[in-house]
Amino acid sequence: MSSRTVIRGGLVITASDEIHADVLIEDGRIAALAVPGTQNWTADRTIDATGKYVIPGGVDAHTHMELPFGGTFASDTFETGTRAAAWGGTTTIVDFAVQSVGHSLREGLDAWHAKAEGNCAIDYGFHMIVSDVNQETLKEMDLLVEEGVTSFKQFMAYPGVFYSDDGQILRAMQRSAENGGLIMMHAENGIAIDVLVEQALARGETDPRYHGEVRKALLEAEATHRAIKLAQVAGAPLYVVHVSAMEAVAELARARDEGLNVFGETCPQYLFLSTDNLAEPDFEGSKYVCSTPLRPKEHQAKLWQGLRTNDLQVVSTDHCPFCFVGQKELGRGDFSKIPNGLPGVENRMDLLHQAVVDGHITRRRWIEIACATPARMFGMYPKKGTIAPGADADVVIYDPNAEQIVSAETHHMNVDYSAYEGKRLTGRVETVLSRGELVITEREYTGHAGHGAYTPRSTCQYLN
Repeated sequence: MSSRTVIRGGLVITASDEIHADVLIEDGRIAALAVPGTQNWTADRTIDATGKYVIPGGVDAHTHMELPFGGTFASDTFETGTRAAAWGGTTTIVDFAVQSVGHSLREGLDAWHAKAEGNCAIDYGFHMIVSDVNQETLKEMDLLVEEGVTSFKQFMAYPGVFYSDDGQILRAMQRSAENGGLIMMHAENGIAIDVLVEQALARGETDPRYHGEVRKALLEAEATHRAIKLAQVAGAPLYVVHVSAMEAVAELARARDEGLNVFGETCPQYLFLSTDNLAEPDFEGSKYVCSTPLRPKEHQAKLWQGLRTNDLQVVSTDHCPFCFVGQKELGRGDFSKIPNGLPGVENRMDLLHQAVVDGHITRRRWIEIACATPARMFGMYPKKGTIAPGADADVVIYDPNAEQIVSAETHHMNVDYSAYEGKRLTGRVETVLSRGELVITEREYTGHAGHGAYTPRSTCQYLN
């Protein structure tokens, strides 16, 4: 059955344009844009967007649904997590399948397909975490790129879990230079951090705030620098995830000034939260334990600057929620046992709109860093990330004047606290379409598990 939807009277905002236009959707795709009122399109459904923004659905390129970590699991399933994402105006996630040491990439990828299939409210893709670099793994990387898993994450942190040494990193980078894949790097010197953790605990420094103190900004900068140099030796592109420290931004800026294919992502928690949160009393600081850690407030200005100068290109969430009760509490008396991760997949688009209101970024830059660039970076543009004829009809009707107060009582993520509890925001998602289907209709959930489709990806679209 053919279906047609018309969205009338809104301000269409993409990474490149702001235009008042009517939007015609046919069979799940954008069919046409027209000057308001000039086309007498017939439709099954008409949405009045007068006074609202019409924006592409958000692309969150860094989530961890159901991730096993520290003896427990991230509290959002693919069903609850993608539903919450839709509430927040995100219509595509790229999650991380995990290779366990001693197992193949294929086993890890199959396990994540099994978790997600039939459960997602919105479209999804996968990156692959590479934990065990050997000859078989390297061959498998080629096969995964061919079938649309075109990015591979490595960790310079977490020795004994996900950690790769410089030799393993170099081999994977050399392979990606050949097969067109993109290496994503968690850049922290995990070997040195483990020494500092051990020394802090020996001194009796066990509270959550010490998590931030031992994971030093200099060790993020050092690892970022090392990753850039290894990528340069391999002739490979590099994408550094969750950049939190001004010193790491400086390393990325220097590499980009040299013309290297080096990219950087930051997250809302680093833009809006700080070590003040980690220091909250009564173990409340554990709610804010993530890695890379929150930094002192003065780092925020440099992150915003990096987003304006394009030394940072993407804002993702690194959504990895653990409940305060029963999960974060595993680290009482030992900060190193607190599961690392924050909830945020529902808050990203709204927080970044607040950044527009506050004058940190422009409206088009908001769409660029949250929709268009992640889609291009991970081979999904222009299917995702824009509003243009032929694109998937992933569309958000956004009320820029609505006011809201962020709270765990009203959010839809499966976690018992909000990292942004009590924060007042201007702007709110009103209606969300995923491939032309209504998922949120005037602040009501009208989607369903299983609508979301797996999305194979091409290679990074920023490479020559």
